[in-house]
Amino acid sequence: MKILTKGQYYGSQNSEVSFNGVLLSQYTYTGGKTDWHYHENPYFMYVLQGNMMDCNTKLKTLCPSGSLMFNNWQEPHYGSKHSDVAGGFHLEFEKTWFEKNGVDLKLLEGSQRIENPQLHILFAQLYQDFVLSDDYSQISVELLLLQICETLSNIKQLNSQETPNWVAGLKELLHYDTATLSLDYLSKELEVHPVHLSRAVPKYLSMSLGEYLRKLKLKKVLPLLLDPSISLTEISYQAGFSDQSHFNRVFKSHFGMNPSYFRKMMKKKA
Repeated sequence: MKILTKGQYYGSQNSEVSFNGVLLSQYTYTGGKTDWHYHENPYFMYVLQGNMMDCNTKLKTLCPSGSLMFNNWQEPHYGSKHSDVAGGFHLEFEKTWFEKNGVDLKLLEGSQRIENPQLHILFAQLYQDFVLSDDYSQISVELLLLQICETLSNIKQLNSQETPNWVAGLKELLHYDTATLSLDYLSKELEVHPVHLSRAVPKYLSMSLGEYLRKLKLKKVLPLLLDPSISLTEISYQAGFSDQSHFNRVFKSHFGMNPSYFRKMMKKKA
């Protein structure tokens, strides 16, 4: 089986930055299917464009644009492309980085698609700094990496605790239910008293319900912004914002700029 060393990926590399034991890279994926292989370092794949499938010995995971996939070191897998064009952003860690920064190497194990919206926002911000690549990008990236690891640690800790059965149902409703969500609606669907729900949600989501929902919407935004054929009005609609001005406010609060400027910056740096 082929072993891919640091910075090796299938496809055509567009750009790459490496420092202090981490490597950031952007690739256009070519070919319909890769060989079975594994990587010597753990890495994340953030799908920016197209549809990918990640397959290991246990399962096949569909990764449409906007997906965040983790593959651990020495985890055998192969990838297949399910669209004419596909591309992604990679974050790869040398194993010494974890020791240097006091981060548990077993923070994530195996292969898995990451659904947590907070991690998606952090990866979008990471990609923003990767593209911007100015005098402040390195320190910003290093801080974001530690935030990513802290968020992963919090998720792992929450997952290790005993949680009520309704929490999984709540996440499914928040991620996939297209209804207009309200506390009363969630309470009836989950059969949990609204007072208990309002008190318990921050504990199990690590943030307020409103913040979680806003981040879920932003999670859908980056791949849409990278597609110049989709207008900002259409993006705000597809992401579930009430209108474009609401979209602009929420986006700017997380990325420090309007989505229109973000799009121009990405296009200029492409």
